[in-house]
Amino acid sequence: MTDGDDGAVRLDRVFLALERGVIGLAEYCEMTEPTMASVVHLVDRQPTVTGAEMVAQLSPPPQFADASFDNYRSDPAHPSQQEAKETLQRFAGAASIVPKKGGFFSRNKGPKAPELKPGVYLDGGFGVGKTHLLAATYHAMPARRKYFGSFIEYTALVGALGYKNTVDLFTGADLLCIDEFELDDPGDTMVMTRLLAELVATGTKLAATSNTPPNALGEGRFAAQDFLREIHAMSASFQTMRIDGVDFRQRAVDGHAAVVDADDYAAALSSVGVASDDAFLELVAHLAQVHPSRYIRLIGDLDMVGLRDVVPLNDQSAALRFVAFIDRVYDAELPIRATGVSLDRVFPDEMLSGGYRKKYLRAISRLVASTLA
Repeated sequence: MTDGDDGAVRLDRVFLALERGVIGLAEYCEMTEPTMASVVHLVDRQPTVTGAEMVAQLSPPPQFADASFDNYRSDPAHPSQQEAKETLQRFAGAASIVPKKGGFFSRNKGPKAPELKPGVYLDGGFGVGKTHLLAATYHAMPARRKYFGSFIEYTALVGALGYKNTVDLFTGADLLCIDEFELDDPGDTMVMTRLLAELVATGTKLAATSNTPPNALGEGRFAAQDFLREIHAMSASFQTMRIDGVDFRQRAVDGHAAVVDADDYAAALSSVGVASDDAFLELVAHLAQVHPSRYIRLIGDLDMVGLRDVVPLNDQSAALRFVAFIDRVYDAELPIRATGVSLDRVFPDEMLSGGYRKKYLRAISRLVASTLA
């Protein structure tokens, strides 16, 4: 039976219900009215989010809701993937590490195992499975209280609740997972490292991912000695693992984001329930008026993101905000349709050769995948 046949059968049943008096005429009209796609403009939205709502969102994104060590497929050509998986399996199942007097660590009762630091840190390229393994660790650890969020989500929470209240909130947590540890702002990074140090001291385990190992964070960007001291002090709490591999998002594509013409763009937006439609530069400008922690609220009801007249960006602050926005779009598994310049070319060479190169490359990887979804 085709989709058309299904629709005809449904209409026959609705008409029969009307004929028998099961439903009224108004209900009949509502049920037989064609479903129209809804197009919205993100530039018209000013979302808000409370601290409690931010805490409630600290769990793996939808595409990693079922991530496990069993369904992580390591690439035999890159043994570091299997090694990282095995280390994290042990980390997730290890007995809690609690501080003794004098600052040394000891294990609770349990089988002997190689000593593990209170934190694990996955460093690697884009699309090699770091977030999958982080989510698998979150799901596998039999913890009473555990949280999973991006670096920007945690720093936004500190901004919303205040530092002391955030420390109080997470004190006693069994596990904190931090995806994509970032260094956009040295102040944010110092606050975050101090927060993590306080939590480690009370027995909380940490698992983090980044495209830069912790003892290299801050190199080539900020010269402040206190900032660098904070970063290097944090690295002592982590066992660092390097994961190599090929970006899974680009294994079967030519590396370029798809571009559509005006007709195909309109057809794509009308083919889904709720789609956004915004001029590229207008949306980028609007993102400056919305805190990155609220970007998820911008797109919460969407089935597709539409961007018209894409052009290269020439402002680094705007480019970084767009990267944060794309991270949320990718986490929400939303397809993107765009006209103009290919989205993998919105970051000019001078940006790609600067200190945020890895961040831009990750965004390009996600843009390619989202335009082909």
